[in-house]
Amino acid sequence: MAVDGKDTQKPHVAVLSSPGMGHVTPLLELAKRLVVDLGFQVSFLAITTDAPPAQLQLLNNNPTLPSDLHVIHLPHVDMSSNDSIAIRILQIVRESLRLLPSVLTNLNSHKPPPKALIVDPFCAEALETASDHSIPTYLFLTASASFLALTIYFPTLHAEVKGDYGKIKERVFLPGCMPLWVDDLLPDVLVPEVLPLCNRFPLVKGIFVNTWEELEPVPLCAFKNHPFFVNLPMPTVHPIGPLTKDKEVDVESELLTWLDKQPCDSVVYLSFGSGGTLSAEQMVELAHGLELSGKRFLWVARPPGADGASGSFFEVGGDVSLTASYLPDGFLERTRGAGLVTATWAPQVAVLSHPSVCGFVTHCGWNSVMESVVHGVEMVAWPLYAEQKMNARALVEMGVAVRPEAGEEGVVGRAEVERVVRLVVEGEEGKEMRGRVRKMQQSAVEALGGGGSSGGCLSRLGKEWRDGSTG
Repeated sequence: MAVDGKDTQKPHVAVLSSPGMGHVTPLLELAKRLVVDLGFQVSFLAITTDAPPAQLQLLNNNPTLPSDLHVIHLPHVDMSSNDSIAIRILQIVRESLRLLPSVLTNLNSHKPPPKALIVDPFCAEALETASDHSIPTYLFLTASASFLALTIYFPTLHAEVKGDYGKIKERVFLPGCMPLWVDDLLPDVLVPEVLPLCNRFPLVKGIFVNTWEELEPVPLCAFKNHPFFVNLPMPTVHPIGPLTKDKEVDVESELLTWLDKQPCDSVVYLSFGSGGTLSAEQMVELAHGLELSGKRFLWVARPPGADGASGSFFEVGGDVSLTASYLPDGFLERTRGAGLVTATWAPQVAVLSHPSVCGFVTHCGWNSVMESVVHGVEMVAWPLYAEQKMNARALVEMGVAVRPEAGEEGVVGRAEVERVVRLVVEGEEGKEMRGRVRKMQQSAVEALGGGGSSGGCLSRLGKEWRDGSTG
């Protein structure tokens, strides 16, 4: 069977993503792998309601998408919500999935019909619809294996404390895994509204995780061997990562031109993800700290958020002009040459892979963590929301990140910013972190290779789909 060009007899897989770049990006990378590496055709089902501009730009008329990857937009639904991001996404998905039966009916009429439907956790309500259409369903968790362990354990934990998470004493002890600190999980992670999703996990045929054996051996081993997980009606876990965006090519960017002029391993890159924003006070302290450090920096400095740390989640990629109004007086002039500030967007993979970049101040979203490790860049862990505090602690314990200490009001002061920036660029601890993260980088390359753990895992599953087995 030919792999090049369109072939209606190529095995067919459907992928369903909830809105938001943190969900769409890794699912799209998986879809591209299925097409390019395994010779599948993929129908990528995208929810358009409240989709940020960056998502639409990624999926619409993108010349880098392979010809056998077909994007299908689910129609817009009317929504109005002032709830948290997680609850708002759940509401959007629930309304959008009312339109899924007709979409799957149409896909089933194609030759061949889908061998599988792959969904992210927010779309778990699609499982029943897929079952009605005799399509086996797989879950792709766009977070860590440790987070998957917590998610699977969550119904048990919820029952033990009867929904009162204040009863948990300092740490959550996951079976066979490292304990998690409850301060890292409240108020964003232990949310009772996600229980219906957690309870659906055993209904899927398998769970994909964007990680690899060498990065998270403890939870991955627990899934296979610990009695708690073994005795559950739990699907097989498939570590297939790291799945990250390809390096942006042919990007005309003043940011990259500026980086080309900087010495090797001299620049700290700061970005707080597709939806992260800082308070006005924190923006000022961060700017002063960068200036005090005297080090080179590239900063994606979105305007301060009035709606909390995740305030720009649904607006990322929109037009924003850089103004000095939310930065200290004279900051841009005083740091001109040593620093570069943008308010909207940076080609993050191209930046992290640039030889002048030696550190990444990151919100610790899992996609950004994967990109940093894949390109061998140590991190300053600055979590904002969701499971990012949990990720930040893990990165510090792995020895590939340093975490600044906030003051009593939750603001990281300028002196602390100066300390961690200097540590990353010139400190001995920074050099040690760089060595560790570059060892992880090598293990990531090996995992994705033909004989690697992740590459082999995805290939075996692709063969099962081709042969008609969906176990």
